[in-house]
Amino acid sequence: QLHHHKNQKIKNHKRLDMSARKISYFYDDEVGNYYYGQNHPMKPHRIRMTHNLLLNYGLYSKMEIIRPERISEKEMTKFHADDYVNFLRLVNTDNTLQYSKQLYNFNVGDDCPVFDGLYQFCQISAGGSVGAAVKLNHEEAGICINWAGGLHHAKKSEASGFCYINDIVLAILELLKYHRRVLYIDIDVHHGD
Repeated sequence: QLHHHKNQKIKNHKRLDMSARKISYFYDDEVGNYYYGQNHPMKPHRIRMTHNLLLNYGLYSKMEIIRPERISEKEMTKFHADDYVNFLRLVNTDNTLQYSKQLYNFNVGDDCPVFDGLYQFCQISAGGSVGAAVKLNHEEAGICINWAGGLHHAKKSEASGFCYINDIVLAILELLKYHRRVLYIDIDVHHGD
């Protein structure tokens, strides 16, 4: 019995040691197709450029590359208001006039414009971060990367600072399923919301 317990501890330690060294990198090749607009500083194609650097320098061979699952409306509403997420799902460049009141109420406009595939972009971005949190929770990786994530300005019922869905909050909520506390360090030049 004691020997079995000791062997189990060794197996668990090896599993933790292996997962601690494993890097999971979340990337969806469609993310670079989204376009905030000509003069907008947010450029999702930079995520594709970063991915190409990983490929050209051979760094991809040192990580597990995972295409993130697109999170559902239900998953988004674990933090965001139902009416806000529903609006993001329905609004598009062809129907903005019929949503003029919601555009104002949800702060969607200059900084956070409506663009083709807005909702799908949010699904990819948040899907990578939530997927990373699941990997960490299940000790399947020690480090997770989601260059499409980090959209930390989105509020419960409002877009802000180029961000629509706060993938950071959603990932933290996932981490809290397995951990009592989560330390979030924001290394951006300014604070998150």
